[in-house]
Amino acid sequence: MNKTVLRALAAACAAACIAAPSFAAAPMAKTPAPGYFRVMLGQFEITPLSDGTVDLPVDKLLSDKAEKTQATLAKSFLKAPLETSDNAFLVNTGKKLILVDTGAGVLFGPTLGKLLANMKAAGYTPEQVDEVYLTHFHSDHLGGLTSSAKPAFPNAIVRASKLEADHWLSQANMDKAPADGKDTFKNAMAALDPYIKAGKFKTFEGDVEVSQGFRSLGGHGHTPGHTTFVVESGGQKMMLIGDLIHVAAVQFENPAVTIGFDGDQKAASAARKKLFDMAAREGSLIGGAHLQFPGLGHVRTEGKGYRFVPVNYTQMR
Repeated sequence: MNKTVLRALAAACAAACIAAPSFAAAPMAKTPAPGYFRVMLGQFEITPLSDGTVDLPVDKLLSDKAEKTQATLAKSFLKAPLETSDNAFLVNTGKKLILVDTGAGVLFGPTLGKLLANMKAAGYTPEQVDEVYLTHFHSDHLGGLTSSAKPAFPNAIVRASKLEADHWLSQANMDKAPADGKDTFKNAMAALDPYIKAGKFKTFEGDVEVSQGFRSLGGHGHTPGHTTFVVESGGQKMMLIGDLIHVAAVQFENPAVTIGFDGDQKAASAARKKLFDMAAREGSLIGGAHLQFPGLGHVRTEGKGYRFVPVNYTQMR
């Protein structure tokens, strides 16, 4: 093939490339898949639900110095403010549908409040929920109880620790709280009010069986009645730990680090260590409200701290 023919072919190819349409100009979707995951625990179906994410200035909130927090985050390719998950957990026991925590509802802005939409995407409706268990009364855990001041879960009984209820539903405690702390009381009272009026709010005391396969495990510190719910089925165990940890990249490695949201920081740190030691020893699954969605995994001891091992993706074959 002579040079003239080669040049002609090259020119033709170049022209064809220029003339070909570009499909990369399609608009970016910029929306993720629906925020739910699904695994089995024995005979129970576990569906973590995302309420969304919120940016937190964790370098200013954690008890470590800001520079140290920033350096620790950087080791995990993260930075502050940290996009932080807000998770809830839906458990189908085959007899009951139980929701642990409800997300923030409208209380934390437009990046949260996605729980109901994700529940519907997962194949369930709010009307099907039989019981709602609250790990504690912070607004990002109970804000989703209501929608337009009405019960978001109209057929559900809401259960929580009596210690937690006595603290946050007390007008006297709210009156004594600093100005920047009163909203938590107000939000708790407003979220629970329709359930209380309907006779659908029930408290429990201590470490008790709250339903078949569900046991409460107290661990005050983050709040006065903060509760872990231990779920067991078919010889498998899961601990839904609420806010025992907020920043996995920092607090697993150094569990002594606390966060400004902890009411009693010393007790919060002790509660975290006690439960993580138990989970590591027993090989239990843990589910955390602020672990990266879906917030499920195992912990193992490593040095003076722990390592978090996220669950493997499954199609539930």
